[in-house]
Amino acid sequence: MSEMRVTLLSFFAALGIATAAVSSNAQTSQATASDAASGTLTLEKCRSLALVNNKDMRMAQQRIKTADYQKREAFAAYLPALDFAGGYMYNQKDISIFSSDQLLPTKTFNPQTQSYEFNLVKNPETGMPIKGPDGQYIPSEVALIPKDAMTYDIHNVFFGAVTLTQPIYMGGKIVAMNKITGFARDLAMALHNNEAENVIYAVDAAYWQVVSLKAKYKLAVSYVNLLDSLDRNVELMEKAGVATMSDKLSVDVKLNSAQVDLVKVQNGLVLSRMALAQICGLPLNSPMVLADEDIDELQPSSMPARTYDMEEVYDRRQDLRALELGINIAGQQKKVAMSSMLPNLALVGTYSFSNPNMFNGFSKKFNGAFSVGAMLTIPLWHWGGNYNKYKAAESEETVMKIKLEDAREMVNLQVTQASFKSQEALKTYQMTETNIRKANENLRTATLGFREGVATADNVMEAQTAWLKANSELIDAMIDVHLCDTYLSKVLGTLNYASQR
Repeated sequence: MSEMRVTLLSFFAALGIATAAVSSNAQTSQATASDAASGTLTLEKCRSLALVNNKDMRMAQQRIKTADYQKREAFAAYLPALDFAGGYMYNQKDISIFSSDQLLPTKTFNPQTQSYEFNLVKNPETGMPIKGPDGQYIPSEVALIPKDAMTYDIHNVFFGAVTLTQPIYMGGKIVAMNKITGFARDLAMALHNNEAENVIYAVDAAYWQVVSLKAKYKLAVSYVNLLDSLDRNVELMEKAGVATMSDKLSVDVKLNSAQVDLVKVQNGLVLSRMALAQICGLPLNSPMVLADEDIDELQPSSMPARTYDMEEVYDRRQDLRALELGINIAGQQKKVAMSSMLPNLALVGTYSFSNPNMFNGFSKKFNGAFSVGAMLTIPLWHWGGNYNKYKAAESEETVMKIKLEDAREMVNLQVTQASFKSQEALKTYQMTETNIRKANENLRTATLGFREGVATADNVMEAQTAWLKANSELIDAMIDVHLCDTYLSKVLGTLNYASQR
């Protein structure tokens, strides 16, 4: 009986995986075309598109199917296996039982002795049997068996057998393999879910990058307009003799630098849209518009907690779930290794047939017969090979437990860091809101002073630079809050990917 082979996923290197079967290719293409044609994409739409179209996710879904098939394969080992084997053989020579014609002595019944006696040549005078030169008695009558009568045609031989094998006890291997494939299926699902969280986080990062660059593009345009207006005013003042050529050149240099930055931001925005389209599975040149592109301020959110119930976090984390399943699989592999040291018992039934056959003399036609029996295998001595296999599996289980312990410590650190970073991001955003009000007032005062002649062009450019910096920091802080919230949800295991499918 052949052994089943279960291919287990490596536990921390690949393994990317979500929670349901992907919709058909036609439905996927229709959804993609519809979302692309709509022009406006929300964050939820981008997440849904990425989960459907991401190639890692699609491979992970196939791994789940693979695990399902392996589970069914393992269950089949409980059931009787029916096999057929057949063949044909050509033989050069016939088979003959005798090398030549055979002469067999005969017997005659003797009423006096009430037994059969050989018919032998006797001396007429003494009545005693006569021996030949070889020292053997000479039969008076013989039966002839020709060599041809005992020669059989086996030039063309056809044979076959139908075998039914029912495992009775395999040392616990079949039960362990069924549990392994069940755990492997759950492992594939857990890793699928973990990959879904990674995809959502990548989508969020790309989405908010587009929003950030769009906001910075608008900011760069406003900054160029401010410098352009200042440049025209300085030019008029130069003509009126109240400003110098140096003032005009300083503003020109600043304006040219701002225009270069504007081009860079514009190019970055185009590339970031392409990156988002690629993650979502859309054509790179899709004319997408994001729903949050024109967001001006962040909706206030509550301050993240400083402490969390880590046991609940551990239960929600899919990567830890994968490690726990890995420990379960290693435990069952240990039982599989143990089974190699235990007896194996199976019932076997066979119907074998051949042409020619010897069931009723030699006959050149198909004929066969049933046979039923039991097969018992008891390992006796393998020089410690099976025992060492068991100890290796036991060590692997210990390694998996240590990995889980280490991962729990890392998750604890992740949660603490993510919580602090989220709090810091929210506080930074609140401070940048205060700074932007001061920068706006500073710019207004400098511009008014320049018009009144009490401030120089350098003063105005310094105020504009401060205004640009404050607005840029506000945008960065706003995007950072979004990303920190998403990352905190990810490390807490509360990132809702199921509704995105």
